Amino acid sequence: MNDSDKVFREQKGFGFLIDWLIAAGEVFILAILFLCILNLLDPLYTWPFTTRIRESLFLLGISYVCSLYFYPINVSKHIVYFDAILKQLFFSTFIMMVFFVMSLIFFDYQEISTLLLTVSFVVFYLGLAIWRVFVRSMLKLYRRKGRNFKNVIIIGAGKNGLRLYDALMNDLSYGYRVLGFFDDNLALKNELSNYLGMTHEVEEYAEKNSVDHIYCTLPGSQDEKTLRIMNFAEKHAIHFFWVPEVARSLRRGMKLELIAMMPVLSMRSEPLLYGYNRLIKRLFDIVFSLSFLIFLFPIIYIILAIAIKLSSPGPVFFKQMRTGLYGKEFYCYKFRSMRVNSEADSLQAQEDDPRKTKLGDFLRRTNLDELPQFWNVLVGDMSVVGPRPHMLKHTDLYSAIIDKYMVRHLVKPGITGWAQVNGYRGETRTVERMEKRVECDVWYIENWSFILDVKIIFVTVLNMFRGEHNAY
Repeated sequence: MNDSDKVFREQKGFGFLIDWLIAAGEVFILAILFLCILNLLDPLYTWPFTTRIRESLFLLGISYVCSLYFYPINVSKHIVYFDAILKQLFFSTFIMMVFFVMSLIFFDYQEISTLLLTVSFVVFYLGLAIWRVFVRSMLKLYRRKGRNFKNVIIIGAGKNGLRLYDALMNDLSYGYRVLGFFDDNLALKNELSNYLGMTHEVEEYAEKNSVDHIYCTLPGSQDEKTLRIMNFAEKHAIHFFWVPEVARSLRRGMKLELIAMMPVLSMRSEPLLYGYNRLIKRLFDIVFSLSFLIFLFPIIYIILAIAIKLSSPGPVFFKQMRTGLYGKEFYCYKFRSMRVNSEADSLQAQEDDPRKTKLGDFLRRTNLDELPQFWNVLVGDMSVVGPRPHMLKHTDLYSAIIDKYMVRHLVKPGITGWAQVNGYRGETRTVERMEKRVECDVWYIENWSFILDVKIIFVTVLNMFRGEHNAY
């Protein structure tokens, strides 16, 4: 091996070792956390394990390794988001605990404590989550410095190829090094500084320059070239990716399905189409809303009901017909924040709206006026997280002028949502602002996860204390 090869290997960063190092770190963390749990909990719950510590740690390690078969570590992937990491870790930890309990039963552990297992699950998940987020952050920093990269070439320098290049180079932490373009349009030789040659030169270049990934953006009319390069990539263990022409017009996450071995692209991926995801979301809604309504809402209601009655004459609650799931109409409840008026169902609240009371202004800025909607969540009209429900007038108006507006009604509306935590809440003075809100809502539908819901709730609560510019 010559000096240049050694430097190249070092810059590549020995990526094949990263997952092993992460896994070794996680085994060590699990052992430390489990020992801490055994020392902190009452011996009444821990004695079956403290008398067999080495065996218990061994069974825990084996259970962890088994869980990796179902949910491999995804931290080192070049493009993966924190939400996806935490979601996969949740299921991985659950599978690990299932294997752990099964092994404890098999080895005849007596009186296994439910409390100990519950605490262990929570602590293991939080501990590994912190570890994986830390490792991912360090890995991104490492890749920004030019280490652990993947060499990439792009076939086709049209609009598709150039857009792909911008996406890959937008964030250096992805760890992609785009070597350049191959295209049969010789005019590009003078236009692109990283033009590498014509498509028939791809194979020779890839063999000499250790190419890891080939992205092909050639149009369907050049299938023969695409097939030739794809076959070459497979024979030389190079990852091949085809970027279809539809990427120019359909800029969204699509799902590939097979019908009798024919590839079919679905317009969007909708996680909540799956029954188990809807069940998880609904169970969370019931537990969260019921807990709030039983333990907190009575106290809040007494205080705010008195304050609302003193602020202006009228009812404590304000109800308004809104558009819900699949366009179904329902009554949405709020604490009344305005004086009783005839424009409540037609005119949005504005920044200096004379209809608002001083108390109502405070309720809106802190989101406290939305709290009665936990009843809507409990009865199934709404969810804790989802697109905000709009007035019927706005549904009729914007559905006629904004593409994909009605897509937001494919899931239940929410008390808070992705659009709201990204600043698109309150009055929508322009069509452009409503389009941005709809764009966020559609993104949420296509990227839903339980972890994403938790993140949105956390940011919403944080914003309640910080205050929001558009909350009026």
